Amino acid sequence: MIGAAAIGLAAGVVAGMLGVGGGVLFVPALVFLLDLSQHQAEATSLLAIIPVAVVGTYQQDRYGNVRRTDAVLLGLLSLAGAAAGVVLANALSGAILRDCFAALMVIVAAQLVRRTLGEPH
Repeated sequence: MIGAAAIGLAAGVVAGMLGVGGGVLFVPALVFLLDLSQHQAEATSLLAIIPVAVVGTYQQDRYGNVRRTDAVLLGLLSLAGAAAGVVLANALSGAILRDCFAALMVIVAAQLVRRTLGEPH
């Protein structure tokens, strides 16, 4: 219970600060710290992200940072993608799913590094 609370607090801070849904922290933390399977961690993360997204969006909207039309379009299209992704995830083994998650994290990190190196500070 304490581990879950610590994970939630850390993910909330990072999500609010960086705009990530929390999943990039939730999933690895749930796997390594709470010993959940990859499937359980990803499913648990999806539910846990809801309040993070609501509070973060509300706060960011107060600063005028939310582009509502884009957000609605992204959200609606993501519904179909999420449904398909759940079916696909459950068709894969935990090891393959973990490898896919790791590959996504590496790709995102590489893109961030590339952009950071290309931008003036």
